[in-house]
Amino acid sequence: MSWREKNRIFFHQAIALLLLLGLFNADANSQMQAKKSIGQINQQLIEKFKQGSYSKKGADTCLKCHDEQAELNGMGIFNNVHGRADISATPFAHLQCESCHGPVGKHAKRLRKGKEREPMVSFGMNSPVLSAHQSSVCLSCHDDQKRVAWQGSVHQSEQLPCSACHLVHTAQDPALIKQQQNKLCGSCHKTQSDAFNKRSAHPLKWGQMSCSDCHNPHGSMEEHGLVKSTLNQTCFQCHGEKRGPLLWEHAPVTEDCSICHNAHGSVNAGLLKQRAPQLCLDCHSPADHPVASAQQINNPNTRNVFVLGKNCLNCHSQVHGSNHPSGQMMQR
Repeated sequence: MSWREKNRIFFHQAIALLLLLGLFNADANSQMQAKKSIGQINQQLIEKFKQGSYSKKGADTCLKCHDEQAELNGMGIFNNVHGRADISATPFAHLQCESCHGPVGKHAKRLRKGKEREPMVSFGMNSPVLSAHQSSVCLSCHDDQKRVAWQGSVHQSEQLPCSACHLVHTAQDPALIKQQQNKLCGSCHKTQSDAFNKRSAHPLKWGQMSCSDCHNPHGSMEEHGLVKSTLNQTCFQCHGEKRGPLLWEHAPVTEDCSICHNAHGSVNAGLLKQRAPQLCLDCHSPADHPVASAQQINNPNTRNVFVLGKNCLNCHSQVHGSNHPSGQMMQR
């Protein structure tokens, strides 16, 4: 290769590197500018709240622009309780739209060409308003026992505002409808949502159950955001017959249902993590079985109930526990 060819290749590589660095710098600069603008918007909103420049006409001022023909249609608020002025606890009983979106200030004034409109408190994942500020608006009214653990919860830690799941400008909030709630949760929790379609699963995809039957999306003091103090207590809300106390108890049942079951769905019957007898053999050694020695189990010619049945539950049918005086082996 000649020196001219080497110089040409080196020149092109240098240009490519400079362009690449330029792109990285441009991307970093754009991110810094975005963060700066978000900070400026939130600071402007704080100043507006301090000034308290509220509209004298209330919602009439807002609905001049945010009517049914507008891209940001605000009329849907009147389809639910938030838009009722006859209930003292609603936003419209106080400052109407400005109860949630903050004082109008100069937002509604006419703009000169090229000028930006003064910001209001907006909601949603694409809003420049910080998620903590968005949620603080909702929590000013919705601060009850259901949301007592919101601070520090998984969703709060992930900086999800309330409006990421809830819709206010609509007749029915999808998060409060069981079947739609499950789709909403599944949009993020895809692994759990996919498990609902397995052979054995709770009836969530038909809307007979919802995620919030077991989990509190607003936070919980318990593991996995459970609505009850333990996993077993959560399961016992529906499966009360497994609660006990029983005369003969099966240790895994009293300890944790998830030792044997996968609550979100399984390819095995009864939400089991494995098929029997493999599941049972995780704890119980076949060598100690009274009717099947290790040699018998490994012998394909053995005529044995344990081997032929392929399922411990053929004999030990009361696997969750028994109240029968002779039910020590969970057989009756």
